[in-house]
Amino acid sequence: MNLLVSAGVALRALRVNALRSGLTMLGIIIGVGAVSAMIAVGAGARARVTEQIQSLGSNLLIVSPGTASSGGVRLGYGSRPTITEEDGSAIAREIPGVRAAAPSVWAGSCCRLVYANLNWWTVVQGTVPEYEAIREWPVARGRYFTYDDVEAAGKVAVLGQTVVANLFGKSNPVGEVVRVGQIPFTVVGVLDRKGQNAFGNDQDDVVLVPITTAKKRVIGPEGPRGETVHAITVKVRDGASLKGVERQIRELLRQRHRLEAFHDDDFRVRSLAETLQAEEQSTRVLSILLGAIASVSLLVGGIGIMNIMLVSVTERTREIGIRLAVGARGTDIQTQFLVEAVTLALIGGTIGIALGVSAAYAIGYFAQWRTVIHPESILLAFGFAAAVGIVFGFYPARKAAALNPIDALRYE
Repeated sequence: MNLLVSAGVALRALRVNALRSGLTMLGIIIGVGAVSAMIAVGAGARARVTEQIQSLGSNLLIVSPGTASSGGVRLGYGSRPTITEEDGSAIAREIPGVRAAAPSVWAGSCCRLVYANLNWWTVVQGTVPEYEAIREWPVARGRYFTYDDVEAAGKVAVLGQTVVANLFGKSNPVGEVVRVGQIPFTVVGVLDRKGQNAFGNDQDDVVLVPITTAKKRVIGPEGPRGETVHAITVKVRDGASLKGVERQIRELLRQRHRLEAFHDDDFRVRSLAETLQAEEQSTRVLSILLGAIASVSLLVGGIGIMNIMLVSVTERTREIGIRLAVGARGTDIQTQFLVEAVTLALIGGTIGIALGVSAAYAIGYFAQWRTVIHPESILLAFGFAAAVGIVFGFYPARKAAALNPIDALRYE
C-alpha cells in the first residue's frame, strides 16, 4: 500500500470519529500554537535589541563621572565632576583601539525652544563634531557643526526629528533661527531619525550644539565647570576588543587622575551594547523557558495520539485480520496506522500554526510588543508536529502489524 492510498484511508478513518479525532488533536493544536507564538515573540525581542544596538552605534563605550561622598554618604554616579575634555583627547590619542572620543555636556533640565509662536521643551546637548561618526548619526538635511563653530562658540544648532516636527512641521528648518531660552541659534542641520533607545527615551528629541557654546551660553551654574564634562562617548575600532579597550581606558584615567592602588575609580566605564546584549540573553532564556512549558502540550498531545491509536487498533482488530488474510503484509498495516497518526498530528499542527501566528500578531498589536515570524519557524513547528505523530504513533502501528491473522479474525 503506497503512502497516497494510506493517507486516503487515514482521512476516512479520522472522519468516521470526527469528534474523537478533534479532541485528540487539541493537545497538538495548543502545543504547536504556543511554541509558534513564543518563537515569534522571542525573535521579535532579539530584533528589537539588535535595532537598539544599531541605533546607539556599534562598539560604544561611555565614560561618566564617578561617585562623591558627603558625610559618609555616597551620592551616586555623576555626582562628582571628575572627567574632562582633555581626558577624551587622551583616550583618543593614546589608546590604539579607540577610533574617536567625544566629550558631552547637557543642561540639567529641559530647555525651552521657541520658533515664531511655537515652543518646545527638549534636551540641549553640547558636544564635538566627532559625535556624528561615533553615534553613526548623520544629518538628513544641512550640515553638522564644525570645529570652527566649536572654537568660536558659534550659536549654531542641529535639531532632532522630534524637535523639527513640533516646531516646523513639514517645512525645512535649515537656516531658520530658534531661541534656546533667550539665546538665538541658527539651525544648520537636521539629524536623521534614531527612534527610541533601550530605556524608552526618544533619541530624536534633542538639540546638538558646540560644546563650548553649551557651556558658555546654555548651561547655567549647575553645569560642569572649566574643562569638566558630563560624559565621554568612545568609539572602538572594528576588530578591537571592547573589554580590552575598557581596561586600557580605566588604566589611563587612573594614571591621569593620580589614583593610588587602594583608591576606587572616580569614573565609570560601561558598554551600552553589552547591557543590551545582556537584556537579549535574558529575553532568550525567558523565551526558551516559555517554549519548554508550551512543549508540554506537545507531549500531552502525543500521548493522546498514542492512546487513541491504541483504541483504534483494538476497534479494528478484525479489519486488520481480514487484510492480513488476503495478502497484506505487516509493513502495510504498520504504514497505514503510522500514516494515520502522522496525519492526525499534521492536521493539528497546521491548525496550531495558524492559531500561533494569529496569537503572535495579537500580542504585537495589543501589547505593543515586537514579534517576528520567520518561515523557518513555521517549518520547524510543522516538523515538530510530524515528529510527534511518528514517535507516538509508532508503537500502536507496530502493535497492529504484529497481530496474528487467525487471532485477529476470531476477535469479537
